[in-house]
Amino acid sequence: MAAVSAASGPARAQAGPYTRHSHGLEEFFGALRGKSGLSILDWAGASQANINFITSLGHRLYAEDFYHLLEAHFGPDFQQGQQEAARVEAFLAQTLSFAPASFDGVLVWDMLEYLVPPLLKTVVARLEQILRPGGCMLAIFHAAERVEPVPAYFYRIADAGTLLLSLRAMRTPAQLFNNRAIETLFARFRSLKFFLTRDNLREVIVRR
Repeated sequence: MAAVSAASGPARAQAGPYTRHSHGLEEFFGALRGKSGLSILDWAGASQANINFITSLGHRLYAEDFYHLLEAHFGPDFQQGQQEAARVEAFLAQTLSFAPASFDGVLVWDMLEYLVPPLLKTVVARLEQILRPGGCMLAIFHAAERVEPVPAYFYRIADAGTLLLSLRAMRTPAQLFNNRAIETLFARFRSLKFFLTRDNLREVIVRR
C-alpha cells in the first residue's frame, strides 16, 4: 500500500485514454470542500495524477491498486478464485485491515463489480466500518442489461469534475447491478445519489 501525505466519453470502450465529465466526482469533492487534513482511500492505485490532485487539496491519500490485488490473490479468473476461503482471508487482510473510522472518503471506482456476492457483502461491510460518520464513497457500475464483458478502466483525476480513463482490460462483472441492487447493497448507509452517464456508467455517491 502506498501512503502519501471535459468532455464526455464515447459509449463504447476505447483502448486509448479519453476524458469525461464526472458528476459523481464533483459530488465527492464537493463534500470535502472547505476541509483539510482528511484521509482518502483510492482503489485506483498510486497514480501521480491522483496523488497530486488530492494532496494539493491538503488531504492524505492512501492508494491501493484493488484490481491488481484481485489478480494477485485470485488469479486471472477473479470469480473462481473467490470461492477459496484462504485466499479470501489473505485478500481482506491486505486490502481492508484498517481501524474503524479511518477514512473520510473512499474512491471505490468500479471494483465492486468484480466481487462474487459473499465477498462483496463482506467488503461493503468493511467499507462501512472504515468510513467515518458523514464520510462518502464514489462507486461506479456499468449499466449493462446482461452479464457480458465490460471495460475495466484505470481512473485518473484531471480535476474535481473530470476523469481520464484508459482501458485496463475487458472483464465480466460477477453480477448485474441495477439501481435496486445497488440500493440493497448499500442499505446500511445513510444515503445514495445516482448519476447515469452517457457512456453507460452509473456513478453512485454513498454517504455513511
